[in-house]
Parts: sequence; structure tokens; C-alpha cells
Amino acid sequence: MPTSVIRVVRFAGRLLLALAAVAALAAVFLALITLTDGAGSGFAAWLTTLGVGAVLAMWRGRRRTWPARLVPFLPVVVAAALTAAVCIPTVPTARRYPPALPFVATQHWSLATGSRVAVYHYPPANPGSRHPIPLVYLNGGPVRGISVLDHRFLQLLARRGYDVYSYEQAGGGRSDLLPMGQYTISRSVRDLAAFVDRLNKGKVDILGFSSGGVVLTRALADPGVAARLHRAIIAEPGPTDAHTAHITGHTGRKSARGLAPAMTGPRSTHVPRYAVAFGLMRLGLLTPDTGLIGQAEGDNAFTAADLGSDTASAYCARDAHRIPAEDTPQNFSFSPAASLRIQQTVKDSPSIASQLRKSRTPAMLMIAECSSQVRQWETTVLANDPAIQRTQYMPGVGHHMWNGLDDNNDRAADVITAFLQAKPAPLPNYPTRDRIPAFLRDRK
Repeated sequence: MPTSVIRVVRFAGRLLLALAAVAALAAVFLALITLTDGAGSGFAAWLTTLGVGAVLAMWRGRRRTWPARLVPFLPVVVAAALTAAVCIPTVPTARRYPPALPFVATQHWSLATGSRVAVYHYPPANPGSRHPIPLVYLNGGPVRGISVLDHRFLQLLARRGYDVYSYEQAGGGRSDLLPMGQYTISRSVRDLAAFVDRLNKGKVDILGFSSGGVVLTRALADPGVAARLHRAIIAEPGPTDAHTAHITGHTGRKSARGLAPAMTGPRSTHVPRYAVAFGLMRLGLLTPDTGLIGQAEGDNAFTAADLGSDTASAYCARDAHRIPAEDTPQNFSFSPAASLRIQQTVKDSPSIASQLRKSRTPAMLMIAECSSQVRQWETTVLANDPAIQRTQYMPGVGHHMWNGLDDNNDRAADVITAFLQAKPAPLPNYPTRDRIPAFLRDRK
């Protein structure tokens, strides 16, 4: 074999060994990140990996002449440079709150629970048609700011005579952060009760959407909180306890997931630090209170594009190529760590079925045709809450039912206002409790 070929083969072999060494050190680093829960912004794992790599490099070069002893250190240097990117923040580590909205004033209320939340008030546009009971909106997330799309829907309800209040739950939007250990579904329910007390207008009507519907359902199962509620609208709820969280089943009709164009804009997950942090948290390998990134830094880094196909899953397949912009980059706010923490407390909580069966607060359930929620999450609420007076199956919409497309906002408002005013429903009462099996079988 020619000498030149032998040299090329030897070089390729050494290069492959070097790359394998770099990959091995990176794997050690990630394992240590997991074992140390990202202690010290990841530097504990980085320094340990660097030390291990240096020791091995010295061992490999022990019999070489002096210049050649440095060669085994090259993979260590490369691996150190690559993994250091996971330890260095690229966004501010102190919370950056969204700027004020131009169309509604932001108030900040300190609740009896210790939470300090951002509050928005839309008074009735026509005082002559004012509905006497205040309406409180609980947005989805959990721990997400209220989107501009939702604000527009609240304005529509105000134009129909409702005195509308909403607040961003602790840690979301312009509300103050909590220590990570205080984010629980029980705290969310207590904050709701404290908000109604702070409002000081007697009983209130509540519209809870998605994870806000979970908070509302659990509030209905708590007699002390339910006593503050006049009427309740549960829209597209997620799992409410450990029992429903482990239910598997089918969702609604086909959503736009996989059909809509990919979301554009910057993604934190294109940055090594946040790709590792959010990825390992989602896999359960890092705790929400990880030392790798702080809560505020994670909130600052996360962008709307990071939601990926989750946004498309909230729309029907027919709307895949006209999904509206739900929010502005300036207003968007989501806390991935706090959200995972609250979801975990739901999964760890005992069943609320027996308490919910004692509910007496008049309620309505709203279900979307193209819902991305597991149908049994929704029908379990219907089966267990005897005070649900009507169910409204909303055709032509996905999980985000008031989305600004066509007449969807008006149709959702018609359903909501008819129930709050105890008027005949604009849609059939479907499914009823006795039709749940048929609904689960037919509405796939």
C-alpha cells in the first residue's frame, strides 16, 4: 500500500478517535448535568468533565515525547469549548416583564396568598346593558401570559355588557414570580379565591379555558372556593387530577398539527444552553428548580416559536394555512419550568371526583370539534359534576375556540352569554351524560 494512503488512513483513524473522545466527554458532561441537577449553572458538571478529560489525556500521553503529550488534550479542549456554551447565559438572568399593553391598563394586586398578579379590567362598553355579575377569565398555560388574541375576545364580551376582569396567574405575563416550590395547582385555586375576595364584588361568573378550566374545575370541587362563584364555564379543560392525567384516549377531529407551516422567529432551543435545559426538563431528567437555569432566565429565553406544533394543534386541519398570530413577540410570556411544575402537581394529586359530585354551582362545558385535548379529560368532568347544566360542542374550531377567524369569536360569545343569562342555548345540549359513550365513539 502506498505510503500516502497509509498516512491518510492513519489520519482518518486518529480523527475518528478524537471525535469519539469529544462525544464521550460531552456525554459525560450531560450525565453529570443530570446527576447534579445543573448545579452552579452547569459549571460543576463542566469542571468535573474537564478534570476527568485532563486526567485521561495525561494518562494517554505519559509515554510520549513532550510535544506529542499535548495531542490527547485537543479533544478535551474541543469538548470544553462546546460544553461551556451550556453554562453561559445568553439572555438576562433577572426577569424582563412584557411592556404595558397600549389598549388596557395593567394593575398589580397583592393577594392574601402572597401572590402579586397583573390584573386587566374591561368595563362594559354600554353601561345600559351592563350584566350585574362580574365575569372573571382564567387563561390557559399554565403560567402563560394572556395573549393579544384573548384580550380581543375579552373586549368583545365587554361590548356585550359584561364587566370583565382577568389576571395573569402567578409567574405568568406581568405577574410576579413565585419560588419554584410554590407553583402548585392548589395554589392556583387559592389564588382564584383570593382574587375574588380582593375584587370584593360578591359572587362572580368564571370562564376558565384549558388549564384555566382545570383551576376552575378544582375550584368547583372545593366548597369554600365554590361559594364565591355564581356560574362557571369550563372550556376545553385538561386533566384535573392524577386519575384523569393517566387516562389515554382519542382527541377530537384532525387538527392542524403537522399540516401548518413551521412557526417562524427565534427559538431558544437553537441555543445549546436552553436546548439542553428545556429538553432535559421535559424528559424529567432535570427538576423545574434546576440549578442550570433560573426561572427568570428561562422565562426570558422562551419564545413563541419554541411552542412549535403546539400552536397548530389548537386549530382545525382546514385552518392550517391561515392560523392567526395569537400574540406579539413583546407580549408573549411563558414559564416552561413553572408550567411543568404545576402539571406535575396535577399528576400527583388524588382524585377530585367525589368532591366534584357534590358541586352545586351552575356550570357549562365547552368542547371543540378539533380539540387537541383527550376527550376523556373533558367527559370525565361532565360525568362527575352534576351541576353542569349544558354542554356545547363547538363545530369548526379547535382547542383555541375564540381565534378571530370567520365568526368564531361571535359564536363562542353567543354560547357564553346565553348560559350566563340563563337563556336557551344556541347549540344542542351535546353530549349529555348518557351520551358520553356514543360521543367518545363517534366524535373522533
